[in-house]
Order: sequence, then C-alpha cells, then structure tokens
Amino acid sequence: MSTATSTDPLSAAGHAADSHDLIRVHGARENNLKDVSVEIPKRRLTVFTGVSGSGKSSLVFGTIAAESQRLINETYSAFVQGFMPTLARPEVDLLEGLTTAIIVDQERMGANPRSTVGTATDANAMLRILFSRLGTPHIGPPTAFSFNVPTRKASGVMSTEKAGGRVEKAVVRDVVYMGGMCPRCEGMGSVSDFDLAALYDETKSLGEGALTVPGYSMDGWYGRIFSGAGFDMDKPIAEYSKKEMHDLLYKEPTKIKVEGINLTYEGLIPKIQKSMLSKDVDAMQPHIRAFVERAITFQPCPECDGTRLSAEARSSRIRGENIADLCAMQISDLAAWVRALDEPSVAPLLAGLRHLLDSFTEIGLGYLSLDRPAGTLSGGEAQRTKMIRHLGSSLTDVTYVFDEPSIGLHPHDIQRMNGLLLQLRDKGNTVLVVEHKPEMIAIADHVVDLGPGAGTGGGEVVFEGTVEGLRASGTATGRHLDDRARVKDAVRTPSGALEVRGASTHNLRDVDVDVPLGVLCVLTGVAGSGKSSLVNGSIAGRDGVVVIDQGAIRGSRRSNPATYTGLLEPIRKAFAKANGVKPALFSSNSEGACPTCNGAGVVFTDLGVMATVESPCEECEGKRFQPAVLEYRLGGRDISEVLAMSVTQAQEFFGDGEARIPAAHTILSRLADVGLGYLSLGQPLTTLSGGERQRLKLATQLGESGEVYVLDEPTTGLHLADVENLLGLLDRLVDSGRSVIVIEHHQAVMAHADWVIDLGPGAGHDGGRVVFEGTPADLVAARSTTTGEHLAAYVGA
Repeated sequence: MSTATSTDPLSAAGHAADSHDLIRVHGARENNLKDVSVEIPKRRLTVFTGVSGSGKSSLVFGTIAAESQRLINETYSAFVQGFMPTLARPEVDLLEGLTTAIIVDQERMGANPRSTVGTATDANAMLRILFSRLGTPHIGPPTAFSFNVPTRKASGVMSTEKAGGRVEKAVVRDVVYMGGMCPRCEGMGSVSDFDLAALYDETKSLGEGALTVPGYSMDGWYGRIFSGAGFDMDKPIAEYSKKEMHDLLYKEPTKIKVEGINLTYEGLIPKIQKSMLSKDVDAMQPHIRAFVERAITFQPCPECDGTRLSAEARSSRIRGENIADLCAMQISDLAAWVRALDEPSVAPLLAGLRHLLDSFTEIGLGYLSLDRPAGTLSGGEAQRTKMIRHLGSSLTDVTYVFDEPSIGLHPHDIQRMNGLLLQLRDKGNTVLVVEHKPEMIAIADHVVDLGPGAGTGGGEVVFEGTVEGLRASGTATGRHLDDRARVKDAVRTPSGALEVRGASTHNLRDVDVDVPLGVLCVLTGVAGSGKSSLVNGSIAGRDGVVVIDQGAIRGSRRSNPATYTGLLEPIRKAFAKANGVKPALFSSNSEGACPTCNGAGVVFTDLGVMATVESPCEECEGKRFQPAVLEYRLGGRDISEVLAMSVTQAQEFFGDGEARIPAAHTILSRLADVGLGYLSLGQPLTTLSGGERQRLKLATQLGESGEVYVLDEPTTGLHLADVENLLGLLDRLVDSGRSVIVIEHHQAVMAHADWVIDLGPGAGHDGGRVVFEGTPADLVAARSTTTGEHLAAYVGA
C-alpha cells in the first residue's frame, strides 16, 4: 500500500487552496467610505447594517460586487467588451479573494408593457414548447403560442446560395410563419381609445398652439413640418374639412420636403401610439403620464379578451385548458395542474417546469399569475422573482449580494426568506446582505456595522463580529437591535370615514370597509393579501388623496436634491433678483454652466474598451459654473457655496437675514423632517442610497396639497433609528389635520397606529378579505390573525 499521502507536506496543514477563505477589502474610499478595511468570511452569511446613508451599499455594491463584475468583463475579448458597459475600478487600495458576484437588487423589472412574470422567468417559454408538442389541435412551433410574435405570410421567389456560387431559386406561395400575437391589440392585451378633445383645442389654429400634446410646440420643427405637410397654420381646427381632419389625425407616414430637408409627416394618433403608448405608463415622465391618463382610455381587447393571444393559439388545448387559461391561473394552482400531467415524451420539460413553479411557491410568490405584467410588481416581488433562477442553480462558491430582501415581506414571510438565504449559504456560497430588519440580522454568521452617522458622518466600520457582539457593542444598530415598540395607550378618535364598497380589484373579494379619517391607519397583511389592490383600486384617484408609492426616483448625475425637490427654483430667482440678472445663469444645466464640462463638474475621457476616466474639471474646479456667475452673491455666498451646504446649514441660511427665502425654507424643513439634514444640496442623486432616495421622494410629495396621504411601505431602506423619526413625522401630519393611511409590514408602525385593517388570511385567492379591523391593542389581545400573533410577539404581550 502506498504511503505517499502520509509524507505529503500539505496533509498536516491542509491544502494551500483552502487558505483562501476571506474576502479582503483594504482602503475602500467609494462615495463616503473613509479608508475602510474589512475581512469578510467566505461561505458564510454576512449582514451589513448601519443607518441609511452610512456607506453599506457603497461597500457591498459599489466596491465588492462592482470590482467582481469588472474583473469578469475583462476576461472577454476587446471586441466583446466594446458592447458591454465600461466599469471603472472602484476607489480601493486592495481587494483579495473575490469570487463571481451575482447581484439580486430591488430594481423594478423592466417597464416594457410586453414583459410579464412568465416571459421574465422563462415559464412561458416552457409552456409554449409544451403546447407545441402536446396541444390539440396542433397549430405549429413554440412561436405559434407567443404573444410577442406576429403571424407572417410570404409569397414570391426564395433564393438559396449553394457551393460554387450557384443560386437555387424556388417559388413559394402563401408560406405561413405562425406567431401567437393577437392582430387587433398587437399582443398588448388592451386597445386604446383617444379622447380627441384632449389632443387639440378646436377653437384655435395650429399657429396659435391648438395642439395640447406634450412636446408639440409650433415654434420649432413641428411648426415647419405641419406647414410643409400643407396645413393652413392660421385656420381654426373647427373649420377643417373631413380630409384635413383625417390627415391631421390619421395620415400614414408620408415623405415631405421642408426648407430643402427630407422629413416624414405622420398623423397625430399613430405618432402618439409609437412614441408614447409603446412604453409602460409607470415608466413615463410625469407630464407625459398625466397626458396619457387624461387623453387615452384603455380597454381589454375585444378580440382576445385581454389574453394577448390569437384565436389559433387559444384553440389548442391540453386536458381542456389553453395556454391563456394556464397563464391566468394562480401559480400555486398551475403547479398542481402541471404535477398531474404525466407525459413521458416531455418528461425533462415537465420536471423543469415543476421545479420553476414550485420555486415561486417556496419563495412566497405562489399568489402571482404568469400573465401579470412585470412592471406592476413591487420592489420586493421583483427581487424575489429574480431570486428564483438562483434557487435551483448548480453553481457554488458564488457571492450572492442581496439588497434588503425583507422589503415587502410580512414578518410571517421573513422566516421563509431566511431559510432561502441559509439554503444558498449551505450550498457553499458566500451570501452578503444589506439589511435593517432585526429578524434577518439575527441569522447572520458575521455582521459588519457601518456608521456612526450618515453621509459625511458615516463611512467607517464601527463594529465587526457576531450578532451577540453587535448587541453589546453600543453602536446605533446595537442599541436599537432589541427595540420593541409599545402599543399606544390612547388612540385618536376618527373625524370621519372613507367608505369602500364592493372592492374587487385583483384578488379582493367584494370588500366593504370604512377607512377612518383624521387618524394614522395602517393596512397590514401577508404579501399578496390585497393591500395595494385595495388602495390602488378603491382609494387612489379620489379627490384630495395623495399616493406616495415605492417607485424608485430616477435621476442622472446632473440631478440633485435641490433640482429634484424644486428647491433650486426659488433660490435661482432670489439670486437673480438680488443681482439684477437672469435666473437661468444660476443653473448648471443652462446658461450659467461651465463651458468646458457643460456644467457636469467633471470631464470624462473615453478610453475605448477601458474604463472611462472621470476627472474634476480644471476650468471650474468642480463647481459647475462659469467664473462670472460665481461673482454674484446672495447673503455673502455664491451659488456653488449654497449647493455645497447641507440641508441643516441651508435651513439656517435661508431662514432669516438678507438671504431669507420662505419658499426654500419650507422645502428644507420637510427634508430635515424626514432625517436628511446631513445631505448636501448639490450631491448627485446617483450617489444617494435607497433609503435616502425613498425619504427624498417622501419629503417632495408631502409638499403636495391633499387631505389624505397614502404611503406604501415608507420604512423601506430605513434603519431602526430612522423609523422613530418617520413615526414622528406621521404623527405631525395627523396632528395638523390630515389623514394618513400606511401600507406597512414593520411592527413598530403597526404598534404606533390608531387603527389597523388586516387583510388575509393568506395570499392570492386565499386572501382578499378583511380579517381584522380595530386598534393595535385589540389586534394583540385577539391574536386571531397571523399579523396579530407576530405583533403580540414583537411587543412582548
């Protein structure tokens, strides 16, 4: 017997490869990080905690995950890299022990109206193959069941190139390439109807600005195009002949010549359909969205009944069901239907489909249906849908990076999510989680706490170790980890009620409920129980109701808190008035911009496939403005100094004295109320954390005039310490005479409510009913619902 193994020098000390068990980060300086050095154990679950804006995302996403992705991209050829986004190397001295990073973030799944849960997860692709093999009558290949592929017919000569330069020609007649798209609605499921009165003012002429469609100004090219197309610019639209009205509204694309330039004229309605209606309504700019909602009504397509599919695709069935019926089923029911299907000829396909559908149920999304538009999923639902493809993955030794996976989850669902994260870890993966919820921090093998404050007051590692060590550490997270809210002793008395009768949106079952006014009312229930359906279907849209949803705020590097909140407008006007010049000079996106960097403050050098280099502009030294503009002052400060101020400093500056601007002070007070006093006015929106963006949006929309505010999960991205500030803000709103309705899973918000409406008992068709109405104290005492049990455990009742 060989004894070679006993003399192997590596056998005693272990293999050299086993020593690489840490991800080492040294000197990280991305965004607000202050030379952070940290060692993260591999094949363990590490949770990153800290107040919102302390630098968690900068360390996890901006440094570790970004460098991993950049290094993977560099393995491709220069040609392939030319088609990929160029990623700059993060600001860090050393990164060792990185593995492939897979990011599962909160970004909403594309806003393409053609994308559904089924198309986004490949479930539809599997069903299409299944129907092309087993469906009766057989109508064609998998594309015959796709609502994104039209049926095409072709006739003519088909040429086929052969060896030696020969070309073989064949005449084809009425060859059909089968697609499943409904021809009436073109696979959209709905048809649009235009309110012509919202497109134009018939008492005016085109020259007088008769068109009320956003962007259709007669001062620019549109005026020349309409004139070049033969329209009388001075004739009121009411006096147009039938042919002129048809040309204005419906004319097909026609080539015209305007001032020697070849252009295309197309009627208003087809032009709007192509430019506006091809996008998802939720992804539109606010003014275009307002126009679309005002001018266009959408109804289910009468030909396909909203299924998006052609009659042929709907005629093919398996065991009495067509593909549209299956896509409309709740996924948990569809999984049962697929399990009952026993067809040896497609056994591998059925196994894959069963696993995919069971993953939906396992992850808590069994209440969805495959035909649900992807753009309507909440942030939490989108994140869990992305998780599905990783649950059955054979990959190991991968770094999975999660951004607050508890978002949108009821305490009941969080336990299930914890199990999934541990399952990923136990397969030999490194799991990095940015999280605020104590229930998720509790399962960590290792905790990295950043702080001590937010923005410039954060960016340091204040604790590293176990959960027990964090509890005893005295950091902001450690102190609040065992915080337990008390149920309020006294609750406010409602001043009235908002009546909801017969609500049946999505899974709601003819719900009748009175939502009390003049109090803090919290809507709770497991994910998918019908909370958002109740608000969007029966409460939103009423007079005086302002809905603040979860949608992420979008903004480029040129957007900042001052531009987003509208704060810059009164400041620019005050600067202009004090110096006797135009307000446009005080905008870095307009006339006052530095000519070298066009007001960006930085100059970008494109190096082809290598990362674009970003360097401060030498002309304006990063201030964004022309030197002449910086000569103008207000209260002794120039515009760049004002934009460099924090919210707290600016609040003081614009509160009194020479620079007093009441309009600006009001906006700044709202920003301070939501806990953003440390944020600088000119900080690019792209550098803000998720929690900061959520609160910036909250502060902006609280400025809208309304009597009833509806907030959808306002604690998203908020640290335990920030939740207290939010509750204080909600109390101040109610005390000022407003009504506040909050959709929330956080137990501290439930305990603080005056009235709780609990929906359930389950998700999807197992939910949709009101299972409790009353005060938090009654909910805890009764413990009759899942929410009641979890709230009782939280408050220690």
